[in-house]
Amino acid sequence: MLFQFFICFLAGLGAGLGTGFAGMSAAAVISPMLITFLHLPAYEAVGIALASDVLASAVSAYTYGKNKNLDIKNGIVMMLTVLLFTLIGSFAASKVPNRTMGNFSVFMTLLLGIKFIIRPVMTTKETMASVSAKKRILQSIISGTIIGFICGFIGAGGGMMMLFILTSVLGYELKTAVGTSVFIMAFTAFTGSISHFAIGGLPDMGCLAFCILFTLIWARIAALFANRASAATLNRATGIVLSILGVAILSVNLIR
Repeated sequence: MLFQFFICFLAGLGAGLGTGFAGMSAAAVISPMLITFLHLPAYEAVGIALASDVLASAVSAYTYGKNKNLDIKNGIVMMLTVLLFTLIGSFAASKVPNRTMGNFSVFMTLLLGIKFIIRPVMTTKETMASVSAKKRILQSIISGTIIGFICGFIGAGGGMMMLFILTSVLGYELKTAVGTSVFIMAFTAFTGSISHFAIGGLPDMGCLAFCILFTLIWARIAALFANRASAATLNRATGIVLSILGVAILSVNLIR
């Protein structure tokens, strides 16, 4: 029980910091930890990770929204598109014999971390506001289509894909990008966790409770810090957190 508590604490720590700082899906951290060290079935581990993501993303989105760092209008458009094309991507993946991009989210986490350190996102809200509403909605639909299909096809990478596209393609200011990302992730994680538990049954309730609690606590702490930090500090902190998580997850995957 003590070992289970310790692993869930570490998993929740990494997942919470990743969610609060960068809108990262908790599944990228929690799943490999539970599978490797607690020997949980992969399907059960992913269900626990998605359930942990729901409240952590929701409380992070609330924190970012309270500080006016959340684009709800375009976030809803992107969320609906992501959900739709995740289903289409999943169907397409079922027709393909092999998935060659299994470590996609791990490498993307590491590369994004390095990117934020070397080339920080310094876009301002004034620059964001200069884009017309119609263009932003169209961009959200196109981006949601790409993110949803890739996530459904390879089964991972949603949070990182959203952060990358929101900052590098759509030109979002970093805090607004993270706030919008966690807003979307709260709904996608809820949908995913419900489907996992409906199909696979209830998971280990101890792991579930510990992971939800620790992910929620650390996501809240990270979101509070992120919203009070300067753009330069947030870029540096996000880059360091993502780089460390990327290396850690890669190491855990190698152990497996």
